[in-house]
Amino acid sequence: MSDPNDPMAEIRASFFIECEELLEAAQDGLQTMQDGAADDETINQVFRAVHSIKGGAGAFGLEELVSFAHQYETALDDVRSGKFTPNEDAMLLFLGCCDLLADLVDSARDGTDMDAARVESLLTQLRDVVGIEEEEEVSADEFEVTGISFDLDLPDLPDADAEPAPTPVYDILFAPNDDLYGLGNEPLFLIRALAALGELELQCDYSAIPDIEQFIPGTAYMSWSLTLETDAPEADIHEVFEFVDGLGKIEIREQGAPPSDPTETTEADEIAQNPNPPAEAELQAPASAGSDPAPDQTGTEPSSEEAVPPAQAALTKKPQKSNGDGGKGAPATVRVDLERIDRLVNLVGELVINQAMLSQSVTEADLPPNSAVAHGLEEFMQLTRDIQDSVMMIRAQPVKSLFQRMSRIIREASGAVGKTVRLRTEGEATEVDKTVIERLADPLTHMIRNAVDHGLESTDARVAAGKPPEGIVSLTAAHRSGRVVIEVSDDGGGINRPKVFDIAVSKGLIPADAQLTDSEIDNLLFLPGFSTATEVSNLSGRGVGMDVVRSAIQALGGRIVIQSEPGTGTTFSISLPLTLAVLDGMVVQVAGETLVVPLNAIIETLTLAAEDIRALGPETNVVQIRGQFVPLLDLGAELGFREPLESYVGGIVLLIAHENGDRAALVVDSIHDQRQVVIKGLQDSYGHVPGVAAATILGDGQIALILDPVDITAHASGRTNQAAPALSNAG
Repeated sequence: MSDPNDPMAEIRASFFIECEELLEAAQDGLQTMQDGAADDETINQVFRAVHSIKGGAGAFGLEELVSFAHQYETALDDVRSGKFTPNEDAMLLFLGCCDLLADLVDSARDGTDMDAARVESLLTQLRDVVGIEEEEEVSADEFEVTGISFDLDLPDLPDADAEPAPTPVYDILFAPNDDLYGLGNEPLFLIRALAALGELELQCDYSAIPDIEQFIPGTAYMSWSLTLETDAPEADIHEVFEFVDGLGKIEIREQGAPPSDPTETTEADEIAQNPNPPAEAELQAPASAGSDPAPDQTGTEPSSEEAVPPAQAALTKKPQKSNGDGGKGAPATVRVDLERIDRLVNLVGELVINQAMLSQSVTEADLPPNSAVAHGLEEFMQLTRDIQDSVMMIRAQPVKSLFQRMSRIIREASGAVGKTVRLRTEGEATEVDKTVIERLADPLTHMIRNAVDHGLESTDARVAAGKPPEGIVSLTAAHRSGRVVIEVSDDGGGINRPKVFDIAVSKGLIPADAQLTDSEIDNLLFLPGFSTATEVSNLSGRGVGMDVVRSAIQALGGRIVIQSEPGTGTTFSISLPLTLAVLDGMVVQVAGETLVVPLNAIIETLTLAAEDIRALGPETNVVQIRGQFVPLLDLGAELGFREPLESYVGGIVLLIAHENGDRAALVVDSIHDQRQVVIKGLQDSYGHVPGVAAATILGDGQIALILDPVDITAHASGRTNQAAPALSNAG
């Protein structure tokens, strides 16, 4: 754990946040490479991510992370240079190295120890597969910079001949900006790379460094003027700076080369410089031995325009692609503590409640609808909704990070059971509330492992069934009817329903003579203690089954359903609310109780006529709606508020739709209005209450329950007990 009084703690925390983004980029690139759709930029993306993690880790003295990242980076460098072309096994190894790199980052962040044997085992595989030689370990101490002096550890060069051929000499100017440090790059590595090309002299300009009181960490105060004598082609020098293009001013000019046209200096040259540099920090190319001094190297301090004459510059920046926004580049972002956003969400919730109270007061005052107060209230309501939508967008995050985590679970689970499995994802950009994403990780992990262990057949069984030897697990996300639906499916053998039934009977979960539909048998998987595993393994067989998954999903206000086809596969569908803060609801009255029904579950409302109602058995009825029959449920009776009514003719019903297409008609006494309500969870105080999702505070201060219509219909008794007159009218 870091010391909160440590001034470096905030910078260190920022580094680990940056590592999460870099690891995500590396994972993306490796997945693209594995799919065979990679280009040079994809490989460079992975290399840059690992390189940046190594650089940042070196700055904090994280020895273990630096050592592994260095050798991983070397292997990736062989790929991007064309020395090694990875096959399928190599790509799995690279993905495993990325997983280990993520574990090392977590270990460094949390201050825990890593299994050294695991690290060495993976490095040995990396050397064997890629063919790289074991290098001397890179120490994080080598990253330290004391003052402005640098130990370049220059290599011994062979003695030159008595009259050597002239060796090209290059003047190099390197003035990084703040972004270079923000992305985890380290100038010392670049200088060492230049030193490896030949004989290097350098001068550091540190005159812009302020007193410690004004010092801002992460600000680029220093710049360097270098003279490099090398036989290497100029392209090799440009390659050193390849990964810091656009992160500062970089000028490379061979001494004696004809000067470039001063008119070629562009606005990009100015943008690339360090923002707001002090005049005394302006740089000039140093005069090397045997070269004429620059015209402005006098006792007079040069102006910013004269400091680096365009005639001496050859900027290595690549042309920037036009993005259609006037050259503004990527939008600026800011990291905010999640607690602050949560507080903002809570305040917006209180704002919604106060807006509802104000609306209630205006209604009770019986003001005319065209009054100034009514108009002002309408604008206030619209503004409240806009604020709420904006705050929810701040909390919303794409599920991509969650899906990437599942790629690793697939690799580990398939390796444990000896199956070849590939993960296919779709809808990674689907956005969900951050809290939902965090709390969905564990149940989704369990479902992925279950699909690999139980859903997919063995390789031999798949081949015998005429299937490809490689199993496919699909993970998709999409928005449907104001909710997010996440599906985990496999192309395995489907649920073996006779086996499931027999296991449930043997465990005493159901009687042996129970008559169950396919759907009811599938739902036996959610019973506590149910497991089809015959042996205890790393993945299953300990009696902790899908009941844990369903409980976690229900705690999020969601639900899970199963669809399975023997020989084809199984799909688990999770339906979740987009947010856990505010929802649009319909306020209804039932047996004197005020309730809220989520608006996204309601298809329509209608009033029952006698000819719409049909009896189905002695206690249940159905409603005919446009040629289809829908179960009729008395909401007051199902919730235990009262006995079923004698007649439902003239009653108001809400037509409810499920994700799987099923529908039901809920009878209510009256409908008050439609409004936004703030969700107040009941899980911590009361646990899961069947049919109830949460509670809310209405405008008059009254507490109302927010219902879960799908859960109500799933556990409904269906008792409506229609009286004789209504039955006779129904024919």
